[in-house]
Amino acid sequence: MSEKTTILSTIRNYGSRLFRFIRGRVRTEEEAEDILQDVWVQLSRLGNLDEIESLSGWLYQVARNRITDTYRQKGTESLEDLSYEDEEGNLNVKEILLSDSRSPEDEFFKEVFWQTLMSALDELPENQRQVFVWNELEDLTLQEIADKTQENLKTIISRKRYAVQHLRQRLQALYDELNND
Repeated sequence: MSEKTTILSTIRNYGSRLFRFIRGRVRTEEEAEDILQDVWVQLSRLGNLDEIESLSGWLYQVARNRITDTYRQKGTESLEDLSYEDEEGNLNVKEILLSDSRSPEDEFFKEVFWQTLMSALDELPENQRQVFVWNELEDLTLQEIADKTQENLKTIISRKRYAVQHLRQRLQALYDELNND
């Protein structure tokens, strides 16, 4: 299969999900389209797609980076309105990672948070990491993940719970710092 065919099939396979992921994190549809276009351009510049360990992970990482760049260019809100857990006790990292920041301190905190989260995700077993990424970053439901992996829904729920517990533990110091400011 040629490189062009591989890129086209990647766009077909990931295009709509990636667009929904981006659109949920930016203000306008035009911004989402621009960011998605940038992701495809970056993909087309790669020499060999087979060198990418996880194509899905790579695409979403590039999209997150472009979303962050877009917010940085615009100037924005403070981190003070962000929370670590929602009312149901779920880890709520998207708002922190994708928030706009006004001060160098906010920007520094966000950078440290991002690095800590990525490091903590790398520590997880592959199946827990994948469930967390699919559910929290790619917006798949736990049922969709169960169907995709052909695993029991309770197994998927358990993996997500273990991932969240690990991430919560690793991010506790940053959470405390955020609440003490």
